[in-house]
Amino acid sequence: MTNQRFDKSKLPSRHVTEGPARAPHRSYFYAMGISEAEIHQPWVGVATCWNEAAPCNIALSRQAQAVKAGVKMGGGTPREFTTITVTDGIAMGHEGMRSSLASREAIADTVELTMRGHCYDALVGLAGCDKSLPGMMMAMVRLNTPSVFIYGGSILPGRLNGQDVTVQDVFEAVGKHQAGNYSDAELAILERVACPSAGACGGQFTANTMACVSEAIGLALPNSSGAPAPYESRDEYGQASGQAVMHLIEKNIRARDIVTRKSLENAARIVACTGGSTNAGLHLPAIAHEAGIDFDLFDVCDIFRDTPYFVNLKPGGAYVAKDLYEAGGVPVVMNELRKLGLIHEDCMTATGRSMGEELDLVKREADGKVIYPSSAPITKTGGVVGLKGNVAPEGAIVKVAGMSEAEQVFTGPARVFECEEDAFEAVKSRGYEEGEVIVIRNEGPAGGPGMREMLATTAALSGQGMGKKVALITDGRFSGATRGFCVGHVGPEAAHGGPIALLKNGDVITINALTGELSVALSDDELAARKADWKGPRKTIYSNGALWKYAQLVGGARKGAVTHPGGDDEAHVYMDL
Repeated sequence: MTNQRFDKSKLPSRHVTEGPARAPHRSYFYAMGISEAEIHQPWVGVATCWNEAAPCNIALSRQAQAVKAGVKMGGGTPREFTTITVTDGIAMGHEGMRSSLASREAIADTVELTMRGHCYDALVGLAGCDKSLPGMMMAMVRLNTPSVFIYGGSILPGRLNGQDVTVQDVFEAVGKHQAGNYSDAELAILERVACPSAGACGGQFTANTMACVSEAIGLALPNSSGAPAPYESRDEYGQASGQAVMHLIEKNIRARDIVTRKSLENAARIVACTGGSTNAGLHLPAIAHEAGIDFDLFDVCDIFRDTPYFVNLKPGGAYVAKDLYEAGGVPVVMNELRKLGLIHEDCMTATGRSMGEELDLVKREADGKVIYPSSAPITKTGGVVGLKGNVAPEGAIVKVAGMSEAEQVFTGPARVFECEEDAFEAVKSRGYEEGEVIVIRNEGPAGGPGMREMLATTAALSGQGMGKKVALITDGRFSGATRGFCVGHVGPEAAHGGPIALLKNGDVITINALTGELSVALSDDELAARKADWKGPRKTIYSNGALWKYAQLVGGARKGAVTHPGGDDEAHVYMDL
């Protein structure tokens, strides 16, 4: 294919490929077997989060080859590079979880630096585990290059005793084991069958939630997030994504032409109607921040509140990502939202067509098992709810998918823990009472540092049969696999002097997901007196290195726990340098 479709004089790669002064640069390219024709084509970064840490990332290297083939078919020169991933399932329940959210920023930063350093003209990003999806999308929006995102795909469900099982079942089995209701032998069998293939966690946990977001926001090709990782059809989506990015270069359609306020609202809708992960309340504001769009936790939660929940996925429901794919995937879900007038149809997508034009092509209807008709939803409001009150002036978030209205109101005395380990030990030894609100503080983005997920603790509560008999609030996060009345992202966090730092055992806390309240029965004067006596943030053991640096830079959860000024303060656009 000829180069006539592309004006190289306006592309960043001209800085390393064109003119006599770039002869040394071209000599490097010849060293790698790149032809003269390829040198003068557009250059596309193909970024993956491939590693051998976990099944979510293990298939990405194979899939990248399909993307590169698509780029070549479209007349481009693909260059593959990798960045880090921290996989939450492996990092869960110990100090390693502090690295998880910080890895989102590291992914965005390293992709940005690689793209800038080598003057690539466009980006196709492949990601598998929780933080790698928003990290990759943040880099796309930050650089504002023509960009296509592609998810590595979900894991296949395991089977045990005729039932589908996921890693969530293993975490909850640990709680049953601690309670004496699950034997060593049963646990040994379950852990061997729960995760039978490559791919990310199969329920509507954070990875699949953000995969659905990638389609709804327009950065991924329609239905590209659905097929499980082992399916060969993923390679077709990879190839199509490589070809699509060449079309975007030709039309000069960039990431911020796709990611707008309206497309962020479409993305929040898909989280709500699928009962997605509370972590989307952190990642959507962070993606918006890269474009200089003001879209914080409260904006996300406003959309959650008036979006029905109608996709029956674990952990609140019964099915996994593979089932959603077989029922028609995100396009069918988006079409159901469209029937209610809840989709902005004029948003641009990675196909070069509008969201409305893409949805016009959807022929399948809701199956009534995995995807309910939006006119007959599981519940009338979204599966995730925002809260606010004198415990959380900057908001908090809770997943209520699968909970009855009666279960969404809870009042009880506080049982306060200074960190997750203390809470987990108390849960293990049943050092808490039914009816209490467990408070875990000093786990925010700065105070942790790293805003850890609390899945080990919440899964242990569920495994003990106490998931509905206590509530839990924290300035940390929850896994997308968390069940029960668990409130996260309480802001301001304890390290920043938020009210959660001032709570004491026995304080009566009310959580009401129906009215959006998170409050403590204390007067403003009492809270002010406690603030005056507050000794300041707890010292951590992280006094150097990446986590220290992260703690110095990171902002509050309300705006996505971001570490730089964002698109608002931008003095240049990378593509136009």
